[in-house]
Amino acid sequence: MISSKLPKVFYGGDYNPEQWSKDIHTEDLRLFKLAGIDMATINVFAWAKNQPDESTYHFEWLDELIESLYANGVYVCLATSTAAHPAWMAKRYPDVLRVDADGRKRKFGGRHNSCPNSPTYRKYAERMAERLAERYQNHPAVLVWHVSNEYGGECYCEHCEAAFRVWLKKRYGTVENLNRAWNTSFWGHTFYDWDEIVLPSNLSEHWGNNKSNFQGISLDYSRFNSDSLLECYLLEYHAIKRRIPDSIITTNLMGFYKELDYFKWAQHLDIVSWDSYPALDTPFSFTAMAHDLMRGLKDGQPFMLMEQTPSQQNWMPYNSLKRPGVMRLWSYQSIAHGADTVLFFQLRRSIGACEKYHGAVIEHVGHEHTRVFREVTQLGAELKALGDTLLDASVPSRAAIIFDWDNWWAIEKSSGPTVALKYLEQIHKYYKAFFDQHVQVDIISPSTEFTKYDIVVAPVLYMVKEGVAGRLEHFVEQGGTFLTTFFSGIVDEHDLVTLGGYPGKLRKLLGIWVEEIDALLPTQKNRIVMKEKTGVLEGAYPCGLLCDLLHTEGADTIAVYGEDFYQGMPALTRNRWGNGAAWYMATDPDQEFLNGLLTHICTELGIGAPITAPDSVEISVRSKEGTDYIFVMNHDREPQQYYIQEGTALELISKHEYSGEVTIAGHDVHILRPSQH
Repeated sequence: MISSKLPKVFYGGDYNPEQWSKDIHTEDLRLFKLAGIDMATINVFAWAKNQPDESTYHFEWLDELIESLYANGVYVCLATSTAAHPAWMAKRYPDVLRVDADGRKRKFGGRHNSCPNSPTYRKYAERMAERLAERYQNHPAVLVWHVSNEYGGECYCEHCEAAFRVWLKKRYGTVENLNRAWNTSFWGHTFYDWDEIVLPSNLSEHWGNNKSNFQGISLDYSRFNSDSLLECYLLEYHAIKRRIPDSIITTNLMGFYKELDYFKWAQHLDIVSWDSYPALDTPFSFTAMAHDLMRGLKDGQPFMLMEQTPSQQNWMPYNSLKRPGVMRLWSYQSIAHGADTVLFFQLRRSIGACEKYHGAVIEHVGHEHTRVFREVTQLGAELKALGDTLLDASVPSRAAIIFDWDNWWAIEKSSGPTVALKYLEQIHKYYKAFFDQHVQVDIISPSTEFTKYDIVVAPVLYMVKEGVAGRLEHFVEQGGTFLTTFFSGIVDEHDLVTLGGYPGKLRKLLGIWVEEIDALLPTQKNRIVMKEKTGVLEGAYPCGLLCDLLHTEGADTIAVYGEDFYQGMPALTRNRWGNGAAWYMATDPDQEFLNGLLTHICTELGIGAPITAPDSVEISVRSKEGTDYIFVMNHDREPQQYYIQEGTALELISKHEYSGEVTIAGHDVHILRPSQH
């Protein structure tokens, strides 16, 4: 891990000195020392500078840059520069240009602009990574390799269509198998030859907001597109590994980015890294959830915060400033959830093009006398003082939420049952129910080992893949608690309905049978009526979106519907299974109800928070060598109080000893090390 290279949290960010003169670079080095910056990500968009034609490479500028950074105590995260192809390549080899879903071929411009199945792009990208690895394989400054940048986008060109057919042959073997998986007898879509298959696009199967006539075809295209971009990454990854077998290689992910299956990608990242850009009004629970996803991609390993803005970000409709203290607060939030680096985009603000209004450590004024620079310097000093205390610390969690990209794609390509169903919103709703009671959660894939958790929640588990139901049954039988929701267990991995009654393969475990699914209009509501008090839940609560009309087959009815023709039918059930229990939430309740339900379940399981605090104060724990470090983060601008339940605790930043009720300033952070008993 990179933590072995420097005894502290790495601190720095993206640096583009190719945009500046040498005297400005010299001044930057002085400012970096003032701010405590010890890592720079370089060469991200320098392909055109590095390679002016097919056979010429210019790395002398990069030699000088790396040497000057290293001589001034700054290590390097070296990007491969392949994130945007040069203009000469687009002119001479138009196969590198993407085709959009309406069949229009792009011209040179922007970024994410290369066809992932272009032979030209793949050849020159791999060659660039190989040349860089050959040149810098022994340089002590280069600690991390950064392949391309923020992979994403789709292409519908002839190269992609041909590659899609090859991908399908590998997946299905025969056209007959493919016809069964896609249910092509519907609408006379039967294929007799691979060359009859076209990409699903606005010219074929798609209509309006990426809805699809054939979800199986479109689902496979999403998988194919993710795999195509992954193949591009792997070409560069292996080019570097051939030269530097022990290199640490990553590419920057983007949180809950819909187009790429990050669980699959993470298998090929030596360390996960990601770019965190919440808006001023993004719920801080959602940002925490994204950090937890990044940690969960590699089974709890620490990750890199590759990018965040020191203040404002240019691509929002309103480029709001981060209020005083918020950059520091959000930086510690990332560390609290598993980050071992804090890096910014960018170190010096650009003077032209679309990122000239994106925040930076060094603003256009060019000196250290700015609010942002002072805050960056303060955090740099604190991270230096903390040293290696938190490096490689784990985030212990007894609760997990299943998240699945295939499920996300399938739900939102569907032609029903409601356009209002958004998978990510449901995931966050259940995450927030844990978050609000200060219970840590891992975000996991369906293939993760469930038995290390006490409770596993799978909101809207529409797609149940092969083997998952059996593993959930084993988890609950061994004493685990499982909770899933409406519109679960409907289809298999091909998006074909599992016959025999919803929720399909989960029917036995849940002890229910869903007969119908009612989609409520946005103006409609029903009610969940508790049959008896359950924890803090009693009386009636509003619900909407979808309502499953179900019958119990062994499950206990905990709550029923209060209105409409299905009044009195079960709305919340619990089925005892072996030593555990499986819960089914048949509708979409409000946040108050979910918070009460998850609090009740966690209390029964003995899961609680180490600190008593209000909702605006976030609690997270990292653990290392038997010692817990409790992060207390006040997301309110006003002071708040929290309560240390037992003994005393040393606050690592201020070195104050606290006990009992403690006041924390607005947007402040405390890192507590409880006294050892």
